[in-house]
Amino acid sequence: MSMSKKVVNKGKNKQGSSTSKILIVPVLAIAGWLTTILPNVAVAASYSNDYSVCAGRVLKVGVTAEAASEACAKALRPRDLAACVVKIEKQTQIAATDALYSCGKARRPEELATCVVGVSSSTQEAINPAALDYCGRSLLPVRFGQCVVGLRSQIDLPPTQVLDTCISASDSVIGASSSSTPPTLIPTGSSPSFDTTPVPTQPLIPTQPLIPTQPLVPTQPLVPAQPGTN
Repeated sequence: MSMSKKVVNKGKNKQGSSTSKILIVPVLAIAGWLTTILPNVAVAASYSNDYSVCAGRVLKVGVTAEAASEACAKALRPRDLAACVVKIEKQTQIAATDALYSCGKARRPEELATCVVGVSSSTQEAINPAALDYCGRSLLPVRFGQCVVGLRSQIDLPPTQVLDTCISASDSVIGASSSSTPPTLIPTGSSPSFDTTPVPTQPLIPTQPLIPTQPLVPTQPLVPAQPGTN
């Protein structure tokens, strides 16, 4: 009886080990497959997010697929580009294709959109491509838009005149701030410090003492010749 039990136990152990091997092999295969797939999925998700959002939003407002792909690919901030185009298209009568070109050139697309919307609403024109042009030319679009809206609210001037006045003022302010050097302020009660350290001069080279000349050797007086001597 003991021998038969041992034989049965050995048979069970062999079956259990073979079953565990059969279960382990597929698990290892699935784990290896996941390690090759998951990094690719993560990379694809991280790199396609901003560009996919940009393309999807501009396509919805009527931009062609070719123009959307080119503009979103070149954009430094694709989401800001799309926000600029959508805001201008929704709140003005400017076409999305025209807005896409200007938003793509702007350093700060969202500020450009704010300027275009404000100027368009102030000039009260159904189609105002001039607003897009002037806001795109200004290096400070928000300030330019505030200038146009502020002057129009108090002064009855033609829209073109206000645009020219504000763009000229904006350019002059930018030129003055970039070219002028701020003066050096001296605190009250203090005197400007000047460097009064004397410049060291070359030491004077003493002149060599005069070499005394040799005293003149007095010549021997002529001895008169003795008479009668040769």
